[in-house]
Amino acid sequence: MTRPAPPGDRPRERRFAATRDALAQEGAKGSLLAVVSTVVVFGVAGVAVFTSPNWPRVRDQFFNPDDFGASWPDVLDGFWLDVRMFVVAQIAILAFALLVAVMRSLRGPAFFPLRLLAVLYIDLFRGIPLILAILLFGFGVPALDISGVPRDPVFWGVTTLVLSYSAYTAEVYRSGIDSVPESQRASARALGLTQWQSLRYAILPQAVRNVVPALLNGLVSLQKDVALVSVLGVREAVREAQIYTSRTFNYTSYVAATVLFLAISIPAARFADWYTARDRARRQQAMA
Repeated sequence: MTRPAPPGDRPRERRFAATRDALAQEGAKGSLLAVVSTVVVFGVAGVAVFTSPNWPRVRDQFFNPDDFGASWPDVLDGFWLDVRMFVVAQIAILAFALLVAVMRSLRGPAFFPLRLLAVLYIDLFRGIPLILAILLFGFGVPALDISGVPRDPVFWGVTTLVLSYSAYTAEVYRSGIDSVPESQRASARALGLTQWQSLRYAILPQAVRNVVPALLNGLVSLQKDVALVSVLGVREAVREAQIYTSRTFNYTSYVAATVLFLAISIPAARFADWYTARDRARRQQAMA
């Protein structure tokens, strides 16, 4: 037999029910307002663009279906080169940047030269604009004509990407290393582990896990910046689009290259956001 609720509980239940109904109503109103505002903003922008006096000319120059189809095969072939450069550079960056971060995190006077070398490297390559570094390495080093040194612009383009991005990524790793509580390092040393062993088995696994969201954001940026290698004459997607434009004086090929880069960068960015949100939820659950 169900026990009747005390008289004092019924008003409370009614208040809770009213609160739930109000929140549900506000949620519905908020969703409706978001949809309406989105439609209005994009509708006004669309009307402004499509009714502008020069829209027909811009449409023919940037969104011509015939030029899109004609430039697509070459731009797509160049984009596969972008993808290969991106994969090779990303793997090298993750490994080399971790080595630099470990060098900078070593303690003790005996490791001062390694720490100094890591700091100088990071400061140097974070201070040079990426496109300038690509020009310096891509044209300068092959011009030295040193025996045994590659002259391939793809090699030097990827190498410069690795050197530049590793400087930033090393600092991301270092922030993860610094976020590990000092007690973890002390406990590892108390167990008899050396400094290298403490980093390898106790510090680095936690540090890398802490900075995965930041590493994913770097991945999204690198996927776009591989196009800068085109300044060396490498026939990747942007360079192929440029060649088509110089031949036809039509810019639709750039739109074709843009579509290809967006097809990779948008899913990568959404995956980075999803992983960041999941990691934040996991941390909050662990702290609860």
